Amino acid sequence: MLSNSAGVPLYQQIKEQVGTAILAGELGEGEALPSVRVLARDLRISIITTTRAYAELAADGFIATVPGKGVYVLPLDSALVREQLLRQVEDGLQAALDASRRAGLERDEIVQILDGLIAAEGVRL
Repeated sequence: MLSNSAGVPLYQQIKEQVGTAILAGELGEGEALPSVRVLARDLRISIITTTRAYAELAADGFIATVPGKGVYVLPLDSALVREQLLRQVEDGLQAALDASRRAGLERDEIVQILDGLIAAEGVRL
């Protein structure tokens, strides 16, 4: 869902939503995406906006345009996937640190909470 009041440019919102869908496996390798014109029409936004979103997704290695055929999802490069996931982890941890600072938590309390969450997931790190 795009929002004009989100404080994030529309092309960036499209890029993030499509990139997230690819990383989550919702859009698979070789899957066709709508053309720039169709996407712009469906979203009721400028072709320039969708062109920029697709150009950035292509530059990041998520999609490729095949002239005369369309826009397709590329195979995920493991380094790209890892970098994107690391960014998501960093963003989540930063949000947690901001909240813990407002709550007045000490480092040991934060580590204890994180250890508890890891244990609850049954994940061994």
